[in-house]
Order: sequence, then C-alpha cells, then structure tokens
Amino acid sequence: MTDIRLYLFQTGHIRQQEVDIKMGASQDEFITPIPWFLITHPKGNIIIDGGTPVEAAIDPHKHWGTVAERYFPLMKEEDGCLNRFVEAGFDPKSVRYVLHSHLHIDHTGALGHFPNATYIVQRREYEFAYAPDWFSRGAYVKADFDRPGLKWHFLEGQDHDGFDLYGDGTVKFYFTPGHSPGHQSFLLNLPNSGAYVLTIDAAYTMDHWNEKCLPGSMTSAIEVARSVQKLRMIADVNDATIITGHDPDMWPTLKKFPEYYG
Repeated sequence: MTDIRLYLFQTGHIRQQEVDIKMGASQDEFITPIPWFLITHPKGNIIIDGGTPVEAAIDPHKHWGTVAERYFPLMKEEDGCLNRFVEAGFDPKSVRYVLHSHLHIDHTGALGHFPNATYIVQRREYEFAYAPDWFSRGAYVKADFDRPGLKWHFLEGQDHDGFDLYGDGTVKFYFTPGHSPGHQSFLLNLPNSGAYVLTIDAAYTMDHWNEKCLPGSMTSAIEVARSVQKLRMIADVNDATIITGHDPDMWPTLKKFPEYYG
C-alpha cells in the first residue's frame, strides 16, 4: 500500500519585476520559485499543477511569445514536471488525478503528460482561459491546455467548496477566485504532519497572506481579498500550516523531494 505523502518539487524560477508579484512595489528584478506538488495515495497518485511547461524551457520566446520579455523562465529541460517525476522513480501511469489551481502559464506543466489522469479544474477557469479579458491574455497559452484526448472534470465554484477528492479528507478543494476567475486552493490533511493549506496563487507570498499588499496580477481585487480571508479561516479552523504560491523567502525553508511531509 502506498503511504500518503506530500512531495514538493519546482520547475526552476521565473525572473520578473517585484511589482509583478506585489502591487505597488519596485521595478527591481525579482526571482520567484515555481512549485508543483505530488501527493502519493493508495487510491492513486495526485499532481497539483506541474509548474512551468517544459516547452518554455526549450524555447521561451517561441512558447510564450512577447510574455517572455517580462516573465522569463529560469529552468532547464530536465526541470520539466514529467522529467523530474520519472527521475524521482515514479511511473507516469500511477497518476490518477492532476489538479489545476488555474491555467496560467506557470501552472500547466503536467497537462497531457500523464496518460491515466483525469484533469480537474474549475469550469469558470477553463472557459476563461479560452477567451480571457485583454489584460489577462498573456497569462494563458492555448497550446498548454487545448490538447486532444484529455479527460477533464469540471468543478462549479462555491457549489463544490470542500470537495473531498478521495472521501477521506486528504485533499479538499476550495474556490478562491481573484487572481484568476476560476482559481482554487487546496487543504491537505496528512496522517502524521497534520493539515496544510496550499494557497497557490490566491496568496503569492506571506506579505499577501498577511494583507500587506495585493498581488501584481489579478482579475478582481475584491475577490482576491475575500479569498485570502476565506483561506485564513480555513487554516485557523484546521490548525493548518500555510504554503504560499511563489514566496522566495518561504520556499527555501520547506522540505523538497526526496524529503516529504507525511
């Protein structure tokens, strides 16, 4: 039987400006980690997001276009989700679900690489990704998610709040829009380590979590603020440890594969 474990990986970093992460901040260079997560489970392994697609490592300007002039991926081809997954000794066929917080260009690295997987995303996010508002167009690359043969499963916003993937409390979904219209975050309950809230991009950094700044990219400031408030309550009720989306100070303090939380 497979133990329930949480493994942390990353697809390198992205180089941008600080203001892209923290609204109103400086134009200084800011390097952020791009995490993705693996949860091993006896009912089937789970990947969350998969980080930056490997195509962006091979040729950033071809895959991302002019976006790569502002957001540049600092990653190697071997950093791609599938490559690191196989290198770690896991079988791609063992992945039962890929959970997508949202479909931005640094969160789609697992798409299409796991043949037995069902890909779970908010319907609102999936539909927006095909026709984003002008200010969000650079955040989506259609080639990442418009792939034939993928098995999708759609969640419906707050109607599916607290959706329990395996019915055992290990992985629960929470609708946290604002950064994107269909963003979702996750509550994990691990046998020995306790509860963890993966905010993903509902809170880039602890400054955002602590309501010191808004994110540099969002579709609604009101939804962003309320989603953080919602996650703070979920974390409080569950006595959960917080893992934010792209915090360059927090990320080095966390365990990375082959270490794990279990």
